[in-house]
Amino acid sequence: QVSAGLEGMEVPLRVAVMGCVVNGPGEAREADLGVASGNGKGQIFVKGEVIKTVPESKIVETLIEEALKIAGSMDGPGARSGAPSVTVS
Repeated sequence: QVSAGLEGMEVPLRVAVMGCVVNGPGEAREADLGVASGNGKGQIFVKGEVIKTVPESKIVETLIEEALKIAGSMDGPGARSGAPSVTVS
């Protein structure tokens, strides 16, 4: 679902989908954006820092919204080029 939601994005965004809220953000700290989930909720993080916690039903939607925010900030002079990358662990 995350890969499909990010399809067509034209900035190189590293997205991590992790299974453990305890270690996930730290293990995926090199990712631009990620989610670690468990117990019916997901922690959305940017560069390893948790920015919000959302119910399981909102994880994909929120992750894609945050990806679009990050992508918007990457547009313009000095923006990186390449395809989005999604890592699922």
